[in-house]
Amino acid sequence: MELKTNNIMYKSMMLDNNQKVNYVTQGEGNPIVLVHGLAASLHDWDDLLPELSDSGYQSFALDLLGHGESEKPIDHNHYTFQNLFNDFSAWIDSLQLTEPFPLVGHSLGGGLSLQYALMNPEKVSGLVLVNPFYDIHQLPRAIRLFFHTPLLRTRFIERTPYRLFRFLIDMTSYNFYIGDRESHVLPEHIRYQTALDYTRAASGIYHIPRTLPSTAFALSQLHQPTLLLWGGRDQTLAPNSFPELAQMLPNLKGTHTFPICGHVPHQCHPEQFNPHVMEFLKSL
Repeated sequence: MELKTNNIMYKSMMLDNNQKVNYVTQGEGNPIVLVHGLAASLHDWDDLLPELSDSGYQSFALDLLGHGESEKPIDHNHYTFQNLFNDFSAWIDSLQLTEPFPLVGHSLGGGLSLQYALMNPEKVSGLVLVNPFYDIHQLPRAIRLFFHTPLLRTRFIERTPYRLFRFLIDMTSYNFYIGDRESHVLPEHIRYQTALDYTRAASGIYHIPRTLPSTAFALSQLHQPTLLLWGGRDQTLAPNSFPELAQMLPNLKGTHTFPICGHVPHQCHPEQFNPHVMEFLKSL
Protein backbone atom coordinates (compact mmCIF):
# COMPACT_ATOMS: atom_id res chain seq x y z
CA MET A 1 0.00 0.00 0.00
CA GLU A 2 1.26 3.49 -0.86
CA LEU A 3 0.09 7.00 0.03
CA LYS A 4 1.82 10.15 -1.19
CA THR A 5 1.49 13.39 0.80
CA ASN A 6 3.59 16.56 0.39
CA ASN A 7 6.34 14.73 -1.49
CA ILE A 8 6.46 12.05 1.22
CA MET A 9 5.63 8.48 0.26
CA TYR A 10 4.01 6.41 3.05
CA LYS A 11 4.26 2.68 2.41
CA SER A 12 3.45 -0.63 4.05
CA MET A 13 4.50 -4.11 3.02
CA MET A 14 4.61 -7.69 4.23
CA LEU A 15 8.02 -9.18 4.95
CA ASP A 16 8.83 -12.80 4.14
CA ASN A 17 7.97 -13.73 7.75
CA ASN A 18 4.44 -12.31 7.22
CA GLN A 19 5.10 -9.32 9.47
CA LYS A 20 3.74 -5.99 8.26
CA VAL A 21 6.16 -3.06 8.27
CA ASN A 22 5.14 0.57 7.85
CA TYR A 23 7.66 3.08 6.53
CA VAL A 24 8.14 6.38 4.77
CA THR A 25 10.46 7.49 2.00
CA GLN A 26 11.22 11.03 0.91
CA GLY A 27 13.53 12.61 -1.64
CA GLU A 28 15.75 11.30 -4.42
CA GLY A 29 19.45 10.57 -4.48
CA ASN A 30 21.85 8.73 -2.18
CA PRO A 31 19.98 6.48 0.28
CA ILE A 32 19.98 7.00 4.04
CA VAL A 33 18.15 4.91 6.67
CA LEU A 34 16.76 6.34 9.94
CA VAL A 35 15.78 4.27 12.98
CA HIS A 36 13.71 5.51 15.94
CA GLY A 37 13.88 4.48 19.59
CA LEU A 38 11.68 2.52 21.98
CA ALA A 39 7.99 3.54 22.08
CA ALA A 40 8.52 6.08 19.29
CA SER A 41 7.78 5.99 15.54
CA LEU A 42 9.01 7.14 12.15
CA HIS A 43 7.67 10.59 13.07
CA ASP A 44 10.82 11.00 15.17
CA TRP A 45 12.44 12.23 11.95
CA ASP A 46 9.79 14.69 10.72
CA ASP A 47 12.18 17.63 11.18
CA LEU A 48 15.19 15.94 9.56
CA LEU A 49 13.59 14.26 6.51
CA PRO A 50 12.83 17.49 4.57
CA GLU A 51 16.38 18.76 5.02
CA LEU A 52 17.82 15.45 3.84
CA SER A 53 15.52 15.56 0.81
CA ASP A 54 16.57 19.12 -0.03
CA SER A 55 20.23 18.06 0.18
CA GLY A 56 19.90 15.23 -2.35
CA TYR A 57 19.24 12.18 -0.20
CA GLN A 58 16.51 9.57 -0.42
CA SER A 59 15.51 8.86 3.17
CA PHE A 60 13.89 5.70 4.50
CA ALA A 61 12.38 5.59 8.00
CA LEU A 62 10.30 2.75 9.42
CA ASP A 63 8.03 1.96 12.33
CA LEU A 64 9.84 -0.84 14.16
CA LEU A 65 8.04 -4.05 15.12
CA GLY A 66 5.35 -3.26 17.71
CA HIS A 67 5.50 0.47 17.02
CA GLY A 68 3.44 2.98 15.06
CA GLU A 69 1.52 1.30 12.23
CA SER A 70 3.76 -1.76 11.93
CA GLU A 71 2.90 -5.30 13.04
CA LYS A 72 2.09 -5.77 16.74
CA PRO A 73 2.25 -9.48 17.66
CA ILE A 74 0.04 -10.45 20.61
CA ASP A 75 2.57 -12.87 22.11
CA HIS A 76 4.97 -10.83 24.27
CA ASN A 77 7.66 -13.47 23.84
CA HIS A 78 8.01 -12.28 20.25
CA TYR A 79 9.44 -8.96 21.46
CA THR A 80 13.17 -9.55 21.70
CA PHE A 81 16.07 -7.52 20.36
CA GLN A 82 16.96 -10.37 18.01
CA ASN A 83 13.46 -10.51 16.49
CA LEU A 84 13.45 -6.73 16.19
CA PHE A 85 16.83 -6.88 14.48
CA ASN A 86 15.70 -9.67 12.13
CA ASP A 87 12.66 -7.66 11.01
CA PHE A 88 14.75 -4.52 10.63
CA SER A 89 17.33 -6.37 8.51
CA ALA A 90 14.61 -7.98 6.36
CA TRP A 91 13.06 -4.56 5.74
CA ILE A 92 16.39 -3.11 4.62
CA ASP A 93 16.88 -6.10 2.30
CA SER A 94 13.44 -5.43 0.81
CA LEU A 95 14.52 -1.88 -0.16
CA GLN A 96 17.09 -3.41 -2.55
CA LEU A 97 19.57 -0.59 -2.06
CA THR A 98 22.45 -0.88 -4.50
CA GLU A 99 25.08 1.13 -2.64
CA PRO A 100 26.32 1.48 0.96
CA PHE A 101 24.23 3.87 3.03
CA PRO A 102 24.51 5.82 6.28
CA LEU A 103 22.43 4.79 9.29
CA VAL A 104 20.96 7.35 11.69
CA GLY A 105 19.75 5.71 14.91
CA HIS A 106 18.27 7.14 18.11
CA SER A 107 18.30 5.29 21.45
CA LEU A 108 17.24 1.69 20.74
CA GLY A 109 17.58 2.57 17.05
CA GLY A 110 21.20 3.44 17.82
CA GLY A 111 21.70 -0.03 19.26
CA LEU A 112 20.13 -1.58 16.18
CA SER A 113 22.33 0.55 13.94
CA LEU A 114 25.48 -0.55 15.77
CA GLN A 115 24.47 -4.19 15.49
CA TYR A 116 23.60 -3.86 11.81
CA ALA A 117 26.90 -2.16 10.98
CA LEU A 118 28.82 -4.91 12.80
CA MET A 119 26.89 -7.67 11.01
CA ASN A 120 26.85 -5.99 7.58
CA PRO A 121 29.97 -3.80 7.37
CA GLU A 122 29.93 -3.72 3.57
CA LYS A 123 26.44 -2.17 3.50
CA VAL A 124 26.95 0.74 5.92
CA SER A 125 28.97 3.81 4.89
CA GLY A 126 28.61 5.74 8.14
CA LEU A 127 26.78 5.99 11.47
CA VAL A 128 25.02 8.83 13.25
CA LEU A 129 24.26 7.70 16.82
CA VAL A 130 21.87 9.86 18.85
CA ASN A 131 21.70 9.06 22.59
CA PRO A 132 22.34 5.42 21.61
CA PHE A 133 21.09 2.58 23.84
CA TYR A 134 23.86 -0.03 23.69
CA ASP A 135 23.98 -1.49 27.23
CA ILE A 136 21.25 -2.30 29.76
CA HIS A 137 23.31 -0.64 32.50
CA GLN A 138 22.75 2.75 30.88
CA LEU A 139 19.27 2.63 32.40
CA PRO A 140 18.56 3.77 35.99
CA ARG A 141 18.10 0.89 38.42
CA ALA A 142 14.36 1.60 38.83
CA ILE A 143 13.75 1.41 35.09
CA ARG A 144 15.79 -1.81 34.82
CA LEU A 145 13.58 -3.32 37.53
CA PHE A 146 10.47 -2.18 35.64
CA PHE A 147 11.68 -3.86 32.45
CA HIS A 148 12.37 -7.09 34.38
CA THR A 149 8.84 -7.24 35.83
CA PRO A 150 6.60 -8.44 32.96
CA LEU A 151 3.22 -8.36 34.72
CA LEU A 152 3.80 -4.92 36.23
CA ARG A 153 4.93 -3.27 33.02
CA THR A 154 2.19 -4.93 30.92
CA ARG A 155 -0.67 -3.85 33.17
CA PHE A 156 0.75 -0.37 33.66
CA ILE A 157 1.23 0.29 29.94
CA GLU A 158 -2.04 -1.24 28.76
CA ARG A 159 -4.09 0.78 31.28
CA THR A 160 -2.35 4.10 30.81
CA PRO A 161 -4.49 6.58 28.80
CA TYR A 162 -3.14 9.20 26.45
CA ARG A 163 -3.79 12.05 28.89
CA LEU A 164 -1.53 10.44 31.53
CA PHE A 165 1.26 9.84 29.03
CA ARG A 166 0.88 13.45 27.92
CA PHE A 167 1.03 14.71 31.52
CA LEU A 168 4.23 12.75 32.18
CA ILE A 169 5.83 14.00 28.96
CA ASP A 170 4.85 17.59 29.70
CA MET A 171 6.32 17.36 33.20
CA THR A 172 9.62 15.85 32.06
CA SER A 173 9.82 18.39 29.23
CA TYR A 174 9.18 21.37 31.48
CA ASN A 175 12.23 23.55 31.95
CA PHE A 176 12.93 23.95 35.66
CA TYR A 177 16.37 25.46 35.10
CA ILE A 178 16.67 29.11 36.08
CA GLY A 179 17.90 31.40 33.33
CA ASP A 180 16.38 29.49 30.40
CA ARG A 181 13.55 31.34 28.69
CA GLU A 182 11.70 28.36 27.25
CA SER A 183 8.92 26.85 29.37
CA HIS A 184 9.37 23.48 27.60
CA VAL A 185 12.42 22.05 25.88
CA LEU A 186 10.12 20.06 23.55
CA PRO A 187 7.68 21.86 21.21
CA GLU A 188 3.94 21.25 21.54
CA HIS A 189 3.65 19.13 18.39
CA ILE A 190 6.51 16.89 19.57
CA ARG A 191 4.92 16.35 22.98
CA TYR A 192 1.63 15.47 21.28
CA GLN A 193 3.27 13.00 18.89
CA THR A 194 5.40 11.42 21.65
CA ALA A 195 2.35 10.71 23.82
CA LEU A 196 0.47 9.37 20.79
CA ASP A 197 3.36 7.04 19.92
CA TYR A 198 3.38 5.69 23.49
CA THR A 199 -0.33 4.85 23.30
CA ARG A 200 0.03 3.22 19.85
CA ALA A 201 2.96 1.00 20.84
CA ALA A 202 2.38 -2.61 21.89
CA SER A 203 3.02 -3.23 25.59
CA GLY A 204 5.27 -6.15 24.62
CA ILE A 205 7.98 -3.79 23.35
CA TYR A 206 9.07 -3.16 26.96
CA HIS A 207 10.39 -6.71 26.99
CA ILE A 208 13.02 -5.73 24.38
CA PRO A 209 15.54 -3.81 26.56
CA ARG A 210 16.24 -6.78 28.83
CA THR A 211 17.24 -8.82 25.74
CA LEU A 212 19.70 -6.20 24.47
CA PRO A 213 23.03 -7.89 23.61
CA SER A 214 26.32 -6.34 24.65
CA THR A 215 28.15 -4.89 21.65
CA ALA A 216 31.06 -3.37 23.58
CA PHE A 217 33.38 -6.34 22.95
CA ALA A 218 32.91 -6.01 19.16
CA LEU A 219 33.17 -2.24 18.77
CA SER A 220 36.84 -2.47 17.83
CA GLN A 221 35.66 -4.05 14.56
CA LEU A 222 33.46 -1.07 13.67
CA HIS A 223 35.31 0.68 10.84
CA GLN A 224 32.58 3.04 9.63
CA PRO A 225 32.97 6.79 10.26
CA THR A 226 30.75 7.65 13.22
CA LEU A 227 29.16 10.79 14.61
CA LEU A 228 27.95 10.65 18.24
CA LEU A 229 25.37 13.18 19.47
CA TRP A 230 23.53 13.34 22.79
CA GLY A 231 21.46 15.50 25.10
CA GLY A 232 23.16 16.54 28.32
CA ARG A 233 19.98 16.21 30.41
CA ASP A 234 19.03 12.69 29.37
CA GLN A 235 16.83 11.21 32.12
CA THR A 236 16.40 7.85 30.36
CA LEU A 237 20.00 6.83 29.67
CA ALA A 238 23.00 7.85 31.78
CA PRO A 239 24.62 10.86 30.05
CA ASN A 240 28.11 9.72 31.13
CA SER A 241 27.61 6.53 29.08
CA PHE A 242 27.98 8.45 25.83
CA PRO A 243 31.54 9.74 26.43
CA GLU A 244 32.36 6.17 27.50
CA LEU A 245 31.05 4.91 24.16
CA ALA A 246 33.08 7.58 22.35
CA GLN A 247 36.25 6.07 23.85
CA MET A 248 35.34 2.68 22.34
CA LEU A 249 34.50 3.80 18.78
CA PRO A 250 37.59 3.30 16.59
CA ASN A 251 36.56 5.65 13.76
CA LEU A 252 34.81 8.43 15.66
CA LYS A 253 34.69 11.58 13.54
CA GLY A 254 32.97 13.87 16.02
CA THR A 255 30.83 14.31 19.10
CA HIS A 256 28.48 17.03 20.27
CA THR A 257 26.44 17.54 23.42
CA PHE A 258 23.22 19.56 23.47
CA PRO A 259 23.26 20.85 27.07
CA ILE A 260 19.61 21.89 27.37
CA CYS A 261 18.19 18.78 25.66
CA GLY A 262 17.28 15.45 27.20
CA HIS A 263 16.82 12.09 25.51
CA VAL A 264 15.64 13.43 22.13
CA PRO A 265 17.97 16.24 20.94
CA HIS A 266 16.84 15.69 17.33
CA GLN A 267 13.36 16.80 18.42
CA CYS A 268 14.40 19.25 21.13
CA HIS A 269 16.24 21.70 18.88
CA PRO A 270 16.36 20.39 15.29
CA GLU A 271 17.69 23.74 14.06
CA GLN A 272 20.85 23.04 16.07
CA PHE A 273 20.88 19.27 15.61
CA ASN A 274 20.38 18.98 11.84
CA PRO A 275 23.50 20.94 10.77
CA HIS A 276 25.74 18.48 12.63
CA VAL A 277 24.16 15.58 10.73
CA MET A 278 24.34 17.33 7.36
CA GLU A 279 28.00 18.31 7.82
CA PHE A 280 28.90 14.72 8.75
CA LEU A 281 27.04 13.26 5.76
CA LYS A 282 28.86 15.60 3.37
CA SER A 283 32.18 14.34 4.77
CA LEU A 284 31.49 10.69 3.96
